[in-house]
Amino acid sequence: MKKLAVIAFGGNAILRNNEEGTIEQQELNAAETIENLVYLIKDGYELVITHGNGPQVGNILMRNDAGAQLYDIPPMPLDICVADSQGGIGYMIERILRNILNKHGIKKNVITMVTLVEVDKNDPAFENPSKRIGKVYSKQEAEDLAAKHKWVFKSSTKEMNSFRRVVPSPVPLEIINKETIQNLAENGNIVIASGGGGIPVYRDENNDLRTVDGVIDKDMASSLLATNINADEFYVLTDVPFIYKDFGLPTQEKLEFLNYADTVKYLEDDTFAEGTMRPKILACLDFIKNGGEKSVITEAKKLEDRSYGSKITMEYE
Repeated sequence: MKKLAVIAFGGNAILRNNEEGTIEQQELNAAETIENLVYLIKDGYELVITHGNGPQVGNILMRNDAGAQLYDIPPMPLDICVADSQGGIGYMIERILRNILNKHGIKKNVITMVTLVEVDKNDPAFENPSKRIGKVYSKQEAEDLAAKHKWVFKSSTKEMNSFRRVVPSPVPLEIINKETIQNLAENGNIVIASGGGGIPVYRDENNDLRTVDGVIDKDMASSLLATNINADEFYVLTDVPFIYKDFGLPTQEKLEFLNYADTVKYLEDDTFAEGTMRPKILACLDFIKNGGEKSVITEAKKLEDRSYGSKITMEYE
């Protein structure tokens, strides 16, 4: 019986540290990652792919600034910039994936879907913007932009007189078009969706969708998507093959098989780094809590090995 899996591409799947971010580099990285999905496809999995967009949407915002300053081009709001990145990255993944399927003689349709994600307009995150986006500004530039656009800025901890815009990161509640995504995937199509966590929207008193300035954590949105479409398994592809206890310390230990309770205990003991592995593990736990069979955290090249990665498999009680 075929299984449905959501595959969340980590940042290094498309753009890696110390790279300029040229399209050639991004395409090469994407191809290396996508090649490994063939092992799952040949095992009979139906796939939905998600991806990050942090560096790319930051570049779009900087182009926004340059166009406004040099050519008086009206800047686009954040939701349009996120949509731009979803379309551009999704197109790149789709084209490369189609070529790799062709190379392996696999006949499957691939579709990219710009994805809206519902949030609560009263989410506490809107009172405490924390997600840094876009370029670095001087204090005076930040003050001028804050006055003009009502943006919020926070200083950088690394450099003096450097400020970046911060926006809210609300909790995702529901993936818009989840039924369509599930139907397409269960009927043999590979769907690329929820790029960059999706575009946050809320419903007004008339049930119309309205936009907000904010971004959604891509791992949490991917986990929610996996739950919403009744996926059997949820994979987070990152730059390490396993979860490690006390990563980088002399006491480092590989954690290959985990259950829900033990993983929660590790989190409570601050075993995992706050800004790197911890959000991924929380996303995996949410999937299991909501009925998923298995969550896996690993690097793409390990998918060839059926004993790959760290697995969280215990059902929530």
